[in-house]
Amino acid sequence: MIALILFHFALAACAGPLVHRFGRRAFVVLALPPAAAAGWALTQWNTTASGDAVTWSWQWIPDYQVGLDLRLDALSELMVLLATGVGALVLVYCASYFRDDTPQLARFAGNLLAFAGAMLALVLADDLITLYVFWELTTVFSYLLIGHGSEHRHSRRSALQALTVTTLGGLAMLVGFLIVGHAAGTYQISAIVADPPETTLAISVALVLILSGALSKSAIWPFSMWLPNAMAAPTPVSAYLHAAAMVKAGVYLVARLSPAFADVPVWKPVILVLGGATMLLGGWRALRLNDLKLVLAYGTVSQLGFLTLLAGTGNRNAALAAVAMILGHALFKAPLFLVTGIVDHATGTRDLRRLSGVGRSLPYVAGVAVLAAASMAALPPLLGFAAKEAAFEALLHGSTADRWALAVVVVGSALTTAYTLRFVWGAFARKPGVPDTPVHRVGWAFLAPPALLAVLGLVLGPAVGLTDRLLSAYADTYPAAEDPYHLALWHGFGLALLLSAVAWAAGTGLFLARNTVTKLSRRVAWPTADSVFGHLLLGQERLALQVTGFIQRGSLSVYLATTLLVMVGGQLAVLITDTPWRGAPAPRLWDNWLQGGVAVLTCIAALMCLTVRRRMKAVVLSGLIGYGTALLFVVQGAPDLALTQFCVETVAMIVFVLVLRRMPVHFEETVSPWRRAVRIPVALVAAATVGVAVWVAAAARTADPAGAAMVKEVADHGYKDVVATILVDLRAWDTMGESAVLAAAAIGVTSLIYLHRRSDGPMPPEELKGRTAWSLAAQHTIRLPQGDDVAPERSWLAAGSTLAPEHRSIVFEVVARLLFHPILILSVYLLFCAENMPGGGFVAGLVAGVALITRYLAGGRFELAQAAPLQPGLFTGLGLFISTGVGLLGLIDGTVLHAFTYHGHLPIFGEFHMSTPILFDFGVYLLVLGVVLDIVRALGAKIDRQIERAAGALNAPGGPAAGGDPR
Repeated sequence: MIALILFHFALAACAGPLVHRFGRRAFVVLALPPAAAAGWALTQWNTTASGDAVTWSWQWIPDYQVGLDLRLDALSELMVLLATGVGALVLVYCASYFRDDTPQLARFAGNLLAFAGAMLALVLADDLITLYVFWELTTVFSYLLIGHGSEHRHSRRSALQALTVTTLGGLAMLVGFLIVGHAAGTYQISAIVADPPETTLAISVALVLILSGALSKSAIWPFSMWLPNAMAAPTPVSAYLHAAAMVKAGVYLVARLSPAFADVPVWKPVILVLGGATMLLGGWRALRLNDLKLVLAYGTVSQLGFLTLLAGTGNRNAALAAVAMILGHALFKAPLFLVTGIVDHATGTRDLRRLSGVGRSLPYVAGVAVLAAASMAALPPLLGFAAKEAAFEALLHGSTADRWALAVVVVGSALTTAYTLRFVWGAFARKPGVPDTPVHRVGWAFLAPPALLAVLGLVLGPAVGLTDRLLSAYADTYPAAEDPYHLALWHGFGLALLLSAVAWAAGTGLFLARNTVTKLSRRVAWPTADSVFGHLLLGQERLALQVTGFIQRGSLSVYLATTLLVMVGGQLAVLITDTPWRGAPAPRLWDNWLQGGVAVLTCIAALMCLTVRRRMKAVVLSGLIGYGTALLFVVQGAPDLALTQFCVETVAMIVFVLVLRRMPVHFEETVSPWRRAVRIPVALVAAATVGVAVWVAAAARTADPAGAAMVKEVADHGYKDVVATILVDLRAWDTMGESAVLAAAAIGVTSLIYLHRRSDGPMPPEELKGRTAWSLAAQHTIRLPQGDDVAPERSWLAAGSTLAPEHRSIVFEVVARLLFHPILILSVYLLFCAENMPGGGFVAGLVAGVALITRYLAGGRFELAQAAPLQPGLFTGLGLFISTGVGLLGLIDGTVLHAFTYHGHLPIFGEFHMSTPILFDFGVYLLVLGVVLDIVRALGAKIDRQIERAAGALNAPGGPAAGGDPR
């Protein structure tokens, strides 16, 4: 099973080269994965029809009983055959529908096949979390497919609407899944259905949330608006996603969970009311539309309401009718959409007011459409008739609520007959006063997929008994019925057949009175759900602008004060309410007097920040606070933390200095005395509150400290440095996540600074040697002393001569040249000694970054380009790649991030060992180095160019330095 799913995604990733090589014929190749899946499912027919299941499992999150569980039973067998069988035919149909020069054809092909793979995994999932993952994947791929024509505003809006509605429902559904899984003690769907949790208020709320996801996915009112708008997608998407696959996901979920939760009081009323309302509203709306795809779209909405109603009724016979109708719906609605695409392709229009005589021009196309439409109208001897009869019988012999639902279904069936006749008449009939529509020939390959599906609907009508064993295997998961129903084309004359006749007659009457019905429908029409959705979005946008304008006032001090006051209010409320300090031991002021002295000096530096007016002074004082904290770590006996703090503060201060070069010396915001009088108490109260909260939290410890266990665990691995081992071994997941966040943040920040290009490329050394300072200055507008000749001079740094003389320091250049390589060696030493001494990849990366910063400060941006000729992104990406690769290497033993150690011998160095945590730390080292280098290039080199351009403008003829107009 898992191989078939991976086959879909693997071939989807190859869609680009395939389409480039074979053009539209690549769709035939891409149809192989769903065809193979359908063939495999057919081989399992006897197993699933016997009530057995084929399973596959892999433990994903064992501690939470979450696994990648796949299960093929009777219900998933049916859904797999529909998702893959119809999917394969739709992909073959695409080979005739599109042209070789269709824009973005490769992307469309890959998305469509990937969607098929996600849908296959969804219906096979036997775990709630796994099901949710693939549920959202279908949402994402449907968004991409609906918005395929992204050059059109309507396509973009429709795709966003579908994404918004189904994603919100999916998020609500996830919360419901978590509640149900927690209550049941497992997330395995088959286990939950076999032994459902006890009905409580929490379970009722969870089921409402789950139904929100299912109903939004299947376009049940009030979530119906997205499906008709999704007709902006190409016709193959409509035939697959909106007839046979995606919209069936919600119905499938209802059918999957109904055996367990149909008796919960909240389940059945919600499904019956909303399903019935959707059937009526969708069918009524379809009677006044003129676009063939929209007629089918609202017909689909109506049919989905019918399917949901049957699936959620909660008895054995209704369940049998539901799965029979699911099969019948796919076999008539998918070919109708495909035929609509053929008509549109052959005539250039889908407007039924402009189509006339197409049936005579395209008789085979019309024949396929009539065959599928007859099944949709539930005419014998087609599958739609057998399924509709089963539904009538099940509701007729059900509860009082079921009989009320039957009345709704009969009215909805009349509407179905009416819009079916409207579709066939509109697409193929010759209309008085309308000239025959010119058409072009349709090839057999174009018509074969819808024809095959329509013929299957015809064959399975008389042969519906062949499916009874499989479909009954699912229906038998409900409590046994007194008179179990079995699928057959003919059950004799009875009330069900009479109700069908009433529906046909009423539908025919509605069609014959179509002009009156259309006028009445438009006169009594409610505001469309689409317009309501648009007004809601507009109102939300306006509210967001008002709230943002009120809160985001552009003052950093206001933001900080707001954050601190909220934090203080929350902390004080908890402290005052719970009084956690009662019984807590009095805090010690210090363990030794050095802590007190360092703390006092650090607090003095912090208090001085309250009244500072100069930016540089504020940076220095904040740096002193950081260094004071690092000294506290030293005194406390935490050299790892102290080393990290020192490095971070050093890099941070340098970054601040680089930024301040282009900012005013003083803070521009003028602070009145009363505002300063408010700010100082707020800052002091916030600091005191945090201090008290930390003391209370430390004093409230009830469990034994974990330090001793950590030391023992690290010693068992043969290491001594507890902190480094925790970061790269015991809690490597945290480190990997933090590394990814750090890389994303650095890339985001520097991308905001670089508007046009990421960095200055390195200047080749031979070019530097052959160029004088004058030529470099002419190119980069660096000011140099006046003179006729500037002879090339030897320099301690490769690009030191590119700086203006007033910006150079020979002593600094010498020191930078002498310290650069020792600092790099120190960084490597800190990296590899982390197992037994203070160090690690993070600290080592910062130290290596300090070495590069030193070269930049001494020689400028060209010196930095010479010291680090590679792009920062290479270091960042390579670091993430190495860390992730080491983590995945553990899968050899079955556990991500499992550690391995290799012991070896070198001739000169002797015995050595290499462990995967060191390799993981090496990835962190490269990532941090890349982040530091990226920041320095962004905040250093970018600002250097701005300064040079300003200097060039100042010295240009006519500029201020040349006596020109300073303006």
